[in-house]
Amino acid sequence: MEDITRYGDRAGTLGRHLARRLVQVGARDVFSVPGDFNLALLDHLVDEPGLNLVGCCNELNAGYAADGYARSGRGPGACVVTFTVGGLSVLNAIAGAYSEDLPVICVVGGPNSNDYGSGRILHHTIGAVVNNLEDAHEQIDTAISTALKESKPVYISISCNLPGIPHSTFLREPVPYFLAPTLSNRAGLEAAVDAAAEFLNKAVKPVIIGGPRLRVSKAQEAFVALADACGYPVAVMPSGKGLVPEHHPHFIGTYWGAVSTAFCGEIVESADAYLFAGPIFNDYSSVGYSLLIKKEKAVIVQPKRVTVGDGPSFGWVFMADFLSALAKRLRKNSTGVENYRRIFIPPSVPLKRADNEALRIRIPNAIRIDRVVGGRDARVRPGMQGQARDRRSFQVTAQDVSTMICCGQRSVIFLINNGGYTIEVEIHDGPYNVIKNWDYTRFVDAIHNGEGKCWTTKVRTEEELVEAIGEATGTQKESLCFIEVIVHRDDTSKELLEWGSRVSAANSRPPNPQ
Repeated sequence: MEDITRYGDRAGTLGRHLARRLVQVGARDVFSVPGDFNLALLDHLVDEPGLNLVGCCNELNAGYAADGYARSGRGPGACVVTFTVGGLSVLNAIAGAYSEDLPVICVVGGPNSNDYGSGRILHHTIGAVVNNLEDAHEQIDTAISTALKESKPVYISISCNLPGIPHSTFLREPVPYFLAPTLSNRAGLEAAVDAAAEFLNKAVKPVIIGGPRLRVSKAQEAFVALADACGYPVAVMPSGKGLVPEHHPHFIGTYWGAVSTAFCGEIVESADAYLFAGPIFNDYSSVGYSLLIKKEKAVIVQPKRVTVGDGPSFGWVFMADFLSALAKRLRKNSTGVENYRRIFIPPSVPLKRADNEALRIRIPNAIRIDRVVGGRDARVRPGMQGQARDRRSFQVTAQDVSTMICCGQRSVIFLINNGGYTIEVEIHDGPYNVIKNWDYTRFVDAIHNGEGKCWTTKVRTEEELVEAIGEATGTQKESLCFIEVIVHRDDTSKELLEWGSRVSAANSRPPNPQ
């Protein structure tokens, strides 16, 4: 039995119950912005030894930080903001977490419980959830359970006068937190595996492709086991980058239609059968709906459903269960890998350049990457956290570099400064794609202000970049390192040029005749 006397007056309170539940489900870092309605609640989170309260510069950044925590797989993300003004500010991050199937617990401090229905005018008011103590523990547990079971964000609003009041439901040891495991329908699982195994075993040159919903399904290990067992070529969709090990011996690259990694698209689209695990086929991933994929040749595996070709669809079959069972039923077939190796041509000799020539954007060989946010062409090594798909402008979240310094982060940030939104330029150009340029390194220096460990530099040539990387991984490895890389506004890859033209064509289609 835990000694609750160490909490003093806060023992047996709603605030302590919430703090302990967050610890139990793995939300050890909680990202917060103080506001008048959540201050008392923050006291309880600070008191919990298993929690680390991280103060952020604004609510949107707190939401993005919680999103990143949930992506890391350590547990659900958690952020604490104040009522309405904070809740609305965090909304974009929460909407993004919803679309990416990320469990994020958004806790909001609300008005005094006595003010609901009183007719008083309250600032920031739009509604509330927890405004009494009798069922607070049930509402909190239900919300947290929903976030974990559905892998979606949830919203918990707690009246500002309730966190510190003892109540009998919190004085006793709470019911241990337990989530019943989700189990596939046994008959459906067996039928799905039978149908998929027959379908794939008849194929001559099948492939498997990992998509973004591998994460929500917790199926990465099962996917790798399937790849090991079947011997098929392995590709990843752009929004699934980071979820599939790119060091796998059968990995052939990123499948993105016409802008796929060299030779990857040809292998996937010429296959006579393909298994997509957790795909999302939207305008972005399909390059303006131009993929040469045929439904009748595809096994589509979603988190809770498997569809085989034009034939049967099996519901309540969970992805990890299905992939693990299918791995035992597929015959080894390396034809696709052999075909890939037959047509593959190694990257050509690097372009000749003059000494101290201005940097070009395609510099993946200069950087050994353990973690990456942004950049389709970067090859990701084992142990990578996060995903290579985030294209937010630094100006959106720049303030929380100060939070990173305060927390002693030792990340290396590469800011590729091309003066604007080049990806939008290639879709549809205009003056709105030009960003007011900041002196980013001096901006970070100002945030640093001599407190904590931070090192910045600005580079314009490959020689300077290599030197900066050496310093960041050497003498400055205990610091947060910020390297601003200056490149030309129109310096991009041929793949982005084609992607932009195809997406532009898809966006500009005239209305269908009525």
